[in-house]
Amino acid sequence: MDAAAATQAAGTKARKSAFKVYMRRNWQLYALLILPIVYFLIFKYGPMYGVTIAFKKFNLFQGINQSPWAGLDTFREIFRMREFYVALRNTLMLNFLDLIFSFPAPIVLAIMLNELRSALYKKLSQTILYLPHFISWVIVGGIVYQVFATKSGMVNTLLNQVGLESIPWLSDKHYWLITYLATGVWHSAGWGTIIYLAALTGVNKELYEAAEVDGAGRLTKIRYITLPGIKPTIVVLLILKLGELVQIGFERPFVLGNVSVSEYSEVLSTFVFKMGLQSAQYSLATGVGFFQAAVGLVFILSANYFAKKTTDQGIL
Repeated sequence: MDAAAATQAAGTKARKSAFKVYMRRNWQLYALLILPIVYFLIFKYGPMYGVTIAFKKFNLFQGINQSPWAGLDTFREIFRMREFYVALRNTLMLNFLDLIFSFPAPIVLAIMLNELRSALYKKLSQTILYLPHFISWVIVGGIVYQVFATKSGMVNTLLNQVGLESIPWLSDKHYWLITYLATGVWHSAGWGTIIYLAALTGVNKELYEAAEVDGAGRLTKIRYITLPGIKPTIVVLLILKLGELVQIGFERPFVLGNVSVSEYSEVLSTFVFKMGLQSAQYSLATGVGFFQAAVGLVFILSANYFAKKTTDQGIL
């Protein structure tokens, strides 16, 4: 027993010594993590205490702690509201359509940019494609109204000049849906190519050379080398996108939407805004936010499970 204890003590001492040496060499890397950790603790984990508002009859003057508990009454009230189901339907519909049109766009753009031979033209194209991402949705909304307005918009003015009737891009729900999706692709596709271009740099160049020797064309190389090379990145981003099906940004539908198309533009984020800030129903607004987070977690775990079963790729 004494020999075994001595061996165990020596092993423990050796591990502690190795850990100290490791920390002396790499302490700067851990020091860099302090600010991100503090940020997440303060701005991400700290506000999670406010979720309890969803389970209380929240009174602004009593505060969170003093407000009486309501159990699941808030959620029962939410699930009885027709407006909630309309907002949920529109959120799922817009996110699903975005998934169909906006998700493949960065992949196609990244492959096209990767195939360019002129470095100058490639950098110029990247810069032009990235620029829309840095324009706020408030400004984008102003641009959209200037371009697609029914009477004074540039597009309809051109149509009228060639003898065609104006198209209600922003006042008809079906045309508004086309405008909404097209604007989203224009705003986000260029920025999304950054991730795929980074993934493309990891594809073995020797595979392209071997394919050229075998007489493979450009489309063949894209199909059998480029796409399989970035497949893990595509799967991970697709899983994250599926996890956001119930969540939607506030700015885009709020800025582009209007009363005429509220049947499609009213989503959960605008519903929370109206319930929480305009109607001061904080418990209902928090309950909807909690519902989005819970359903989003289920979606992302389910998507990850099926992705690992079918492609052996996942995030967990």
